[in-house]
Amino acid sequence: MHPAPRSVTLAWTGASGMPYGVRLLQCLLGAGVKVHLLVSSTAQIVIKQELDLALPSRVQELAAFLTQHFSADEGQLQVYGREEWFAPVASGSNPADAMVVCPCTMGSLAAIAQGLADNLIERAADVMLKEQRKLILVPRETPYSALHLENMLKLARMGVVILPPNPGFYHHPQSVADLVDFVVARILDQLHVPHELMARWGESV
Repeated sequence: MHPAPRSVTLAWTGASGMPYGVRLLQCLLGAGVKVHLLVSSTAQIVIKQELDLALPSRVQELAAFLTQHFSADEGQLQVYGREEWFAPVASGSNPADAMVVCPCTMGSLAAIAQGLADNLIERAADVMLKEQRKLILVPRETPYSALHLENMLKLARMGVVILPPNPGFYHHPQSVADLVDFVVARILDQLHVPHELMARWGESV
């Protein structure tokens, strides 16, 4: 059995799919995982659009807001800006156990595939690759161009988990929240974080 991660870097980029990222944060905090949250400025715009949630722009205020909003333990959630190069996740000497980019823009995915590190999100992902730790990318909605798919294939061959947010319907979802939980459950499974978001195949609810 794989141990659950003690710490996870979670990055929100400016792609559609913020309900997945926010729900994932809630579940990680609820499971007692320490989270390093990296938020792009565009992600805050998308959160307002998709969830009608206005987040503080300053990282200290954002950390306090989300800690209270999700009833997290003090210090369990750390938030960093895109240029905070002294953040722990920027160095292979102090990486998180795993990283999830959810949602992931095609620009971020391409930058990670090419080994660029022009901001903290890209740098943290680069650290995961060089340290051979779990990296999960949850790309934005379809369609994908041939270039997008080539970048995904390149990353998959490096061991990166490409997890498109495509929910199944065999569990008879009754709401949008059920569809979101389906995808988040798949991410948590990849991280080996226990959850009860949905019944597993062959098990009753």
